[in-house]
Amino acid sequence: MLTDAHEKCIEMPTEIRKVQIVAELSANHNGSLDRALEIVHAAAEAGADAVKLQTYTADTITLDCDNEYFKIGPGTPWEGKRLHDLYKAAHTPWEWHAKLKEEAERLGMWFFSTPFDETAVDFLEDLGVPAYKIASFELVDIPLIEYAASKGKPMIMSTGMATEEEIKDAVDAVRGTGNNNITLLKCVSAYPAKPEDMNLATIPDIKERFGVEVGLSDHTLSNEVAVAAVALGAVMVEKHLTLARKDGGFDAEFSLEPQEFKSMVDAIRLTEKAVGAPTYGGTDSEAACKKFRPSLFAVADIKEGEPLTRENVRSIRPGDGLPPKSYGELLGLKAARDIARGTPLSWDMVNMGS
Repeated sequence: MLTDAHEKCIEMPTEIRKVQIVAELSANHNGSLDRALEIVHAAAEAGADAVKLQTYTADTITLDCDNEYFKIGPGTPWEGKRLHDLYKAAHTPWEWHAKLKEEAERLGMWFFSTPFDETAVDFLEDLGVPAYKIASFELVDIPLIEYAASKGKPMIMSTGMATEEEIKDAVDAVRGTGNNNITLLKCVSAYPAKPEDMNLATIPDIKERFGVEVGLSDHTLSNEVAVAAVALGAVMVEKHLTLARKDGGFDAEFSLEPQEFKSMVDAIRLTEKAVGAPTYGGTDSEAACKKFRPSLFAVADIKEGEPLTRENVRSIRPGDGLPPKSYGELLGLKAARDIARGTPLSWDMVNMGS
């Protein structure tokens, strides 16, 4: 049964005409619906286009098991925790989703989520999300990708840790369902990620290699990385947002605060304007300056019948005369009439047959 929120759903743009900036809420709600709603409001005020959640429970994403396989080792902020305990504390309650979606859309943003199993896909289908996100870790879960892609909605997939072959498998899985609406996000699955590890040159390579739109899922604390990604062709930037890192939480360490997020949005908007489209011939703002290009002028008085030489013709500013490329052709021709010093030259001032 469709909910009111579904019927009024703000859709992801089918053709991305501007960089879509996604605020990832993730676990930054710290177990509070009110805080989650505050983050949604902060995202809207910062200029985000969309809000994203993660849809799982501890039991849908892992097992409640004490053996060593289910304990988190070194190298992440969650070292030493059991997977089940981590996800039980960090998950976003499914009963919050509709309220968060309604609020995001009321504020003009589209809303979507990352499912981690088929039950989450079914839940999000009933909720009426306009797109699905596949996390970097689940990029190898081909059955999950196929199931989500079979719903016919845009598929956004992070590529952190993935080999070229694994990315190809995921893309082929989506296309195998007849769904060709794919955006791959360049990502480094480190928390936080180092800018020097980002290798953003991969963005245009992914676009060419796989024939898809490309964006960035960014775990650095740097705005410059997102700006550089947009300059390289990223059509989407996903970034974690928290109210304050000092409040703590599972994802706070690699999340931006609202003013930082807004600064990133502003920088991206300026960058996409500067990137623009391939253009030649100058812009409207340059039109007045064309007059100050060099052109060919008489720099001494030239009598009728007198030849044009290097002594009486030069390429100087402004641009009212013949273009400088005509200089060699003009030299040696004779003046068809008297030409005063400081006169811009034109072809009707010379005898072409002389």
